[in-house]
Amino acid sequence: EGTLKKKFLLKIASGNHSELEPERMRFHREDFSLEILNTSRDDQRLYEYSVSKGSEEEVWQIQLEVFEPVADPSIRILHQESSNGSCSLALWCSSERGDEVSYSWDSRDNGTGGICSGSGNVLNLSYSLWSAAFGCVCTASNPVSSRHRVFNVAQCSSEQ
Repeated sequence: EGTLKKKFLLKIASGNHSELEPERMRFHREDFSLEILNTSRDDQRLYEYSVSKGSEEEVWQIQLEVFEPVADPSIRILHQESSNGSCSLALWCSSERGDEVSYSWDSRDNGTGGICSGSGNVLNLSYSLWSAAFGCVCTASNPVSSRHRVFNVAQCSSEQ
């Protein structure tokens, strides 16, 4: 129960290195980095790097996290209504894939006075029925990737 098992990926001694899983790893001599090929969720674990000098050993521990990149988001209209010359719209943005995805909204061009700015899946908009067409951009992002989708607001109608 109490035993700690370690698996070696690379050993370097007196200038020579031996890769113990060459089909999964690639060692780069020039910067001493170790590249994992075809990363999968199983690679998410604690890694250790140790250097021995005489009777001493220095050890560094690195916790590797693996994230699936986000897919292109899609935007749906959740709710739409017009009254007293203004239009209110609720947009919902979602990405089919990706770990720890966060969402933010912004204007496509900065001429709409921040009407599109917001965070989270849902953007609630309210604008004049006579305003010019403008675009809101949803960005789905996580620590390893970022994707955008533009929603063009023309007028308040169900034709969108």
